[in-house]
Amino acid sequence: MQAAEVTPGRTFAARFDHDEDFYTALNDFCRTHDIRQAFIPMFIAGLRNVELVGSCERIEDPEAPVWSSVHLEYVEALGGGTLAYDEETSELRPHIHVSVGLKTHSASGYTSHLLGATVQFLTEMYVVEVADPTWSRPRNPSLYDVPLLTFNS
Repeated sequence: MQAAEVTPGRTFAARFDHDEDFYTALNDFCRTHDIRQAFIPMFIAGLRNVELVGSCERIEDPEAPVWSSVHLEYVEALGGGTLAYDEETSELRPHIHVSVGLKTHSASGYTSHLLGATVQFLTEMYVVEVADPTWSRPRNPSLYDVPLLTFNS
């Protein structure tokens, strides 16, 4: 296990608008407010479409990460996650999970890692910046190259 006491920075409430790409809006928000690391304790969203990590096929190695996706449309979502910044590529590295309910199928639910989404109506999000320590998300080659949140002193 790795743990670190964090010093919170600024706290934001943000709204992403109808037809915005979720991750583009998140990146734009972070760039505008110079956020490089944060946690998202919660967000609620109406989403026209989502791509979640998942598979309808038999998985050969259940220990390995699933890299395929499931496409869903017209969902209500509740999610949260963390944001880290990659200094080498100058890119934000989000890790976000959601639980979604299909509005047109009795709110049948799915929960997984969010790969992408388009906002329908709105997304309301709370973002808490982390001032210290710095975070990164390097890939761990001994764990299928999964990027893991790392606390740097």
